[in-house]
Amino acid sequence: MLATTPAITSVQQVTRCPSPPTPVKSGGSTKVLVTLGVTGEDPMPSLATFRRQQAESSSVTPQKSSICACTMGRNISKFLREWALYHSAIGVDQFFIYDNGSEDNLAGLVAQLSSGLNITTVPWPWTKVQEAGLSHCAATQQASCQWMAVIDVDEFIFSTSWAGLEKPSKSLLEPVISVDDSVGQIYLACYDFAPSGQTAHPPEGVCQGYTCRLKSPQRHKSLVRLDAVEPSLMNVVHHFKLKPTFKSIWTAFARVNHYKYQAWSEFKVKFKRRVSAYVADWKDPINLDSKDRAPGLAVDDTEPKGWAQRYCEVKDNILQLLTARWFGVGFGNPH
Repeated sequence: MLATTPAITSVQQVTRCPSPPTPVKSGGSTKVLVTLGVTGEDPMPSLATFRRQQAESSSVTPQKSSICACTMGRNISKFLREWALYHSAIGVDQFFIYDNGSEDNLAGLVAQLSSGLNITTVPWPWTKVQEAGLSHCAATQQASCQWMAVIDVDEFIFSTSWAGLEKPSKSLLEPVISVDDSVGQIYLACYDFAPSGQTAHPPEGVCQGYTCRLKSPQRHKSLVRLDAVEPSLMNVVHHFKLKPTFKSIWTAFARVNHYKYQAWSEFKVKFKRRVSAYVADWKDPINLDSKDRAPGLAVDDTEPKGWAQRYCEVKDNILQLLTARWFGVGFGNPH
């Protein structure tokens, strides 16, 4: 054992410790292996390493991005291009994709997108650890991002005030984050979209293929100021716990279009292994009232009669028309 330091915080599978004392030598390596010890239990090995930061050769401080987006997913290549291109066009500067064991050549797609977007993949193969992944993103990106959007790849930040715009602008999200310094988190109402008559993944993409939704918002997503996040990094996926000097507010400038109830073939796969749900498998008969489940679906994985017409209370094709004008039909698909 080279050095021992007490944990500062430990919550949601995330343990934070101070840096080891200087100097710490590790056989000439610049990395130090980390082991977590719990009182009364055997030490737990981990994949974590510590590397002491070297002094910058330049006195120039790197400029922070205004907005980054962090998400976790598995086999999301079908959806990622559309989601990333859209959010880049409205003002998201960097993307951090926590890969939860994808088998659909996600790395290849990210390599393609990287020619025009600042997008990074972080391997995160464990189950039931979305909160820990978001904590990791919030902790490691404080130096590079001012605000972090906590959204999934089936969620699109959108404002009805953009409906008349002929083209997108990277300044569109500025009114959302133009808030007092005491605001550490901004809540966005989340509207759940319906299958909209689709029986398979729409080739034009989700925001152009799904055009009706539930009338009222079901939950929220958020933009969090990373300097305001409480040191424990505690979060409930949709928002973070903040330091006492910061507050959370709702915004009227934008909302989230959540393409939740997709064609049955997509919905079934998504919810059978949902990393953000409170259960590992939707057929587990626990937490049946969770909003991660579909109303009235319970634990059955057989397509309900009339699924394609469910949850369609309000026609809403504003984003469909807008993205077709901005980018063309099917802009998220490779050509």
